[in-house]
Amino acid sequence: MEIQPASIRDLGALRRLENVCFEKDAWPLLDLMAVLTWPDVIRLKAVENGEMIGFVAGDPRFSEGASWVATIAVDPRYQRRGIGRALLRACEEKTNLPRMRLTVRISNEPAIALYEKEGYRSVDIWRRYYNDGEDGIVMEKRLPGK
Repeated sequence: MEIQPASIRDLGALRRLENVCFEKDAWPLLDLMAVLTWPDVIRLKAVENGEMIGFVAGDPRFSEGASWVATIAVDPRYQRRGIGRALLRACEEKTNLPRMRLTVRISNEPAIALYEKEGYRSVDIWRRYYNDGEDGIVMEKRLPGK
């Protein structure tokens, strides 16, 4: 598995990945196009045998002094192999801001456990954040040396 920069050429693969990982919350096509083209966005893909098996996007918010993990996904066939952790760490390395934030479904215990192991702490709950009304936990990590 390799982590590489992603580009607009990855639109089809990213759309498939979003749909398989986030049935209820998959981003619409225009949002996917935007995340693959907006300046300053960190976009990285995990590739194995020429196939995109994971993706992360980091959205720097200079006014907040933090980057947000806009989306992070690993194909279910490849989960539990450290790919999500590797993508998260690579995104953290690429940001120039001192903090990283993300939002996760309150029911997504495996993801929450991973983020906690990586040093993220809950800082807020956004009520009814997801399309189906589920709450989202906002988590934050201070990035050393930034």
